[in-house]
Amino acid sequence: MQAPLDGVARRNGSAGPLQSVGRALRVLEVIANSPDGLTAKQIAAELDLALPTTYHLLHALIDAGHVVHLSDQHVYGLGYMARYLGQALTRQLAVPPGVAGAIRAVHQDADAAAYYAVYRDTEVVIAHVEDSDRRPRAQPLDVGFHQAAHATAFGKIMLSAMGPQRLARYLDTAGLAVLTPATISDRGALEDQLAHVRQSHLALEIGEFQQGMSCMAVPVREPAGGVVASVAISLPTDEFLSRRWAVERAVRQGATRVTRALAVFQRTGDI
Repeated sequence: MQAPLDGVARRNGSAGPLQSVGRALRVLEVIANSPDGLTAKQIAAELDLALPTTYHLLHALIDAGHVVHLSDQHVYGLGYMARYLGQALTRQLAVPPGVAGAIRAVHQDADAAAYYAVYRDTEVVIAHVEDSDRRPRAQPLDVGFHQAAHATAFGKIMLSAMGPQRLARYLDTAGLAVLTPATISDRGALEDQLAHVRQSHLALEIGEFQQGMSCMAVPVREPAGGVVASVAISLPTDEFLSRRWAVERAVRQGATRVTRALAVFQRTGDI
């Protein structure tokens, strides 16, 4: 049904409210993905929009503070409301202090960037990151990142804990994008790997998300045994392979600390 509606909108030169919102969000995403900003013509070409429609959407986004027009460069960039939204998401995903402390300990003990991922409704999302100039996070892994679960160690932990129907729905929606030559893009192969993750309580990915970078993750469980989160690290692949066992020890200890911290928080509301 979407194609006929698009055709009517193009002929009339307008779109319904829901379609306009969807297009505005797509414009915002395209601008966000460009480090140097984009011209209106570039945005229109990227999204296959008429130029007048693109200007209409840009003006609406500028009025709302989500986009700015950099007149000296003749391009459009992210507005300052984008920073506010990012800060708001970070607040909504904020973890208890004891959990943050446990992830910080993983960062220090493993000498690696450390991550904490949770379920947020139907998504797998990073809720906390601990890194440093010496051990920077893998880009673009940051608070709020919720993509490519099939290619990340923390994502594989969370996917392995899903029941068959929930996993099927998730993969139907998210897909299996190929990010590197090592990315598993075959559904059967991924399900086989997730079965192994489920048995070993450990997930690895060697260059699947980003070439030259590897990750490891273990689950965090609730008292009843269900997986509620995962603790992960990332390192350059050569170093990851040379320090694999020491890193695993630090990650497993970190998950144990997180489990204890969550239990205390649930019991007292404070850590």
